[in-house]
Amino acid sequence: MLKIEKEGLLLTKEMFKPSNKNFEIIGVFNPAALRLKNGKILLYVRVAEKLKKWNKKGKSLSPRCISNSRYQLTYDAFKKSNIENYDRGGFHLKDDTVRLKFISHFRRVFLSEGGMEVEKIEQKPAFYGTKDDGELGVEDPRVSKIGNQYVMTYVALSRYNSISSSYAVSKDGINWKRRGIIFRHQNKDVVLFPGKVKGRYVAFNRPEGNFNFSLPHMWISYSKDLEHWGDDQSLLLSKDSWDSARVGAGTPPILTKKGWLEIYHGVHPDYGYCMGACLLDKNEPHKLIARGPCDAPLLCAQQDYEKKGWMPNVVFPTGIIEDGEKILLYSGGADEVVSIKEIYVKEILKHLKGKYV
Repeated sequence: MLKIEKEGLLLTKEMFKPSNKNFEIIGVFNPAALRLKNGKILLYVRVAEKLKKWNKKGKSLSPRCISNSRYQLTYDAFKKSNIENYDRGGFHLKDDTVRLKFISHFRRVFLSEGGMEVEKIEQKPAFYGTKDDGELGVEDPRVSKIGNQYVMTYVALSRYNSISSSYAVSKDGINWKRRGIIFRHQNKDVVLFPGKVKGRYVAFNRPEGNFNFSLPHMWISYSKDLEHWGDDQSLLLSKDSWDSARVGAGTPPILTKKGWLEIYHGVHPDYGYCMGACLLDKNEPHKLIARGPCDAPLLCAQQDYEKKGWMPNVVFPTGIIEDGEKILLYSGGADEVVSIKEIYVKEILKHLKGKYV
């Protein structure tokens, strides 16, 4: 069992206010984490809000962003006669498309230097969908420090680009300039390495198309400019084990003496969303050095706030801060809350199996 030095529940939906009177918050989770120049830690937390009254006068409503300069929404109305069926998150139309009852944006949460105490929660959306980028919401951010700038990757939902991944850059971690799509439709869990490797940017990603011969899993890609990507290679396949349903990147990787250490997520019908870990070659990160055992995830949902919620049995790692020989790991729990775990890197390396560990 993984030894955790400290852990706790950091953020709940009750600590946040809806962006307007039409919404109720259903979850605050899956945060990106970065350390500011003043030493404090900043989280960009995904806030998911559902329309209180999404069913009106025989029509079903779905929120959509309509401005490129501010957080402004409209509510598209769909006749029930055009809807095939409903689920908790939205509805399926007869033309085989889907619309959501909820929409997500990011809010800033400032933490202490130690990363365990909340100092300030901003109650207004700090980063959100626009008319041209994530009109149906933005989700699951990750932030990497590359050179002198922060780079945020995030899922951007829209009617035309479907489920794509976009990115934005910032000098201070506060003010962001959007750069558009980084990996196109049906690609999620895009996570950038914190620095170039042999002069190239490196990214984990997970194509979400229909796989005829394998299930959705982690890929690795390279770029010289953050915009044009290639040298795509399958990296981490789903196994006949705890991550048999799908595998995707979690936090940005960290560089250790043994190689790049990545904490990822995997899914199993019985276990839910769990954490795994793998070690990649320092100079050729498409080469897998070590991986956790088939029968033992690094960590599964253990606390009540990870077992019970909007989506039960989920621990989803997205934010990481290096703190000497330890890491601060920020995760979503049950798609409702944010937790913090302090772990020694050596304890994670003990979990891996391979010829170099």
